[in-house]
Amino acid sequence: MIKKLLRYCVVAIAIFMLVIACNSDTQLNNTQIDKSRSRPKGRREASGLPYRSAYSGDFASSPRSNKVLQIWWDKGYSPEEDAALQKLVKKWSQKTGHKVEIDFYTLDQRSEKLQRYLQSGAAPDVFISFKTESTLIPRLAWEGKLIDVTSIIEPTKEIYEPKALATAYYYNNVERKRSYYAVPIYRAGLHIYYWKDLVAKTGRTAADIPQDWDGFWQFWLDVAKDLKNQHQQDILPIGLPMSVETGDTYQAFEYILEAYNVKLLDEEGNLLVDDPQVRQGIIQCLDWYTQFYLQGYTPKDAVDWNNAANNHQLLNREILTTTNATLSIPAALRQDSNAYRHQLGIVELPNKPNGEPMRHIFLVEQAVIFDDAKHPELAKDFLLYLTQPKVINTFVKESLRLSPVYISAYDDPYWTNPEDPHNSTATKTLTKSEIRPIYPANSPAYSIVLQENIWGQSLEKIVLNNITAEQAADEAIARIKEIFAEWK
Repeated sequence: MIKKLLRYCVVAIAIFMLVIACNSDTQLNNTQIDKSRSRPKGRREASGLPYRSAYSGDFASSPRSNKVLQIWWDKGYSPEEDAALQKLVKKWSQKTGHKVEIDFYTLDQRSEKLQRYLQSGAAPDVFISFKTESTLIPRLAWEGKLIDVTSIIEPTKEIYEPKALATAYYYNNVERKRSYYAVPIYRAGLHIYYWKDLVAKTGRTAADIPQDWDGFWQFWLDVAKDLKNQHQQDILPIGLPMSVETGDTYQAFEYILEAYNVKLLDEEGNLLVDDPQVRQGIIQCLDWYTQFYLQGYTPKDAVDWNNAANNHQLLNREILTTTNATLSIPAALRQDSNAYRHQLGIVELPNKPNGEPMRHIFLVEQAVIFDDAKHPELAKDFLLYLTQPKVINTFVKESLRLSPVYISAYDDPYWTNPEDPHNSTATKTLTKSEIRPIYPANSPAYSIVLQENIWGQSLEKIVLNNITAEQAADEAIARIKEIFAEWK
């Protein structure tokens, strides 16, 4: 009993740390913080702008100049993620003698607010984000607001995973050319996280999880039913995101479209939604996705989730499963070896409804340099340092949440060790399965579709406004066509 209580205490601490990492508005606890500088209270947060960490990078004993490299970076899901960046920046600062100022921003600050801030003329030197790779960066490249970073890509071009590298090859409509306008840093693919120990309570194991589409989803419904009947444990089986406020919703729904072979764009980025079969496929996917919610298998508040809510509800054991495109959920349990390795499970999505293997959609976190950056050469030097194979592999490992974009990185047994079920499964998905980039890699117009979260809007209309899947599909198609017409 004492051991069990200790395990739950450790999990509770992990959840608390995840909440702090996702939602904290305080400065980083770092010995290098410049105590003379304080973060403005209220104004930045109220406007949805990134907040300053007050982390000045004041390590260099003899700075070569008064230039200060400004970096905007995703706020980490765990303290380790932020610490990995600080360690990296400190090493570069000591190596070059330059100071660094980092502004962190949370994932729930929408990309349109970031874009308004960029247009104010206060752009950083380096900007990196996971969510906005698909909603903001393609547009910035199209509008000619990013610096060509081919000189950074070229030294290590041959060891990038080709499809990950291709996501950074954007079209600049101002210069009428296609080139590298972003530097891939991490990548990730969607998985299902679940509680293995709860599955075991019903006499089942991971080996019993079906690989056919219908059987896979019915499995979780059956487990939840047996838990309630046999163990008086009431838990909702399917944690599918439903909210317009989270990118998790469109990430999950894009997978459902892929599962049903609904192809919205061709390889040249041309829109295919006028095809009657595509329209019918969208209707089918909207209906399939919303049935779990309408039948009470998904939490009612899923329509209000932010980017961290599904993580929290899974870790709190309010839901049996959820989708996630990163390793942030297992990262929260790193300090509890038993929970990390034996209680929390990870599994790929099953075969498609027609029996074909699932083609996985991967996301790539990218770093960019703005065309009006104050110190573009300093930014290039930093990214050249970051993208050295040994440096970036160490950085990605210490960040805990995402996977490498370099093929050579997987030579490190850290990524394939079967004793680590989460890293090894993510690695298998990214290196052994058929994968494709998310659509904005082919069309910046589709980034607006994701930024507006058209799919989240459609799902909410069905479950909250009681419209049919057919009506929601037609409204979505009409809006998507409007967006693409504006980009011609």
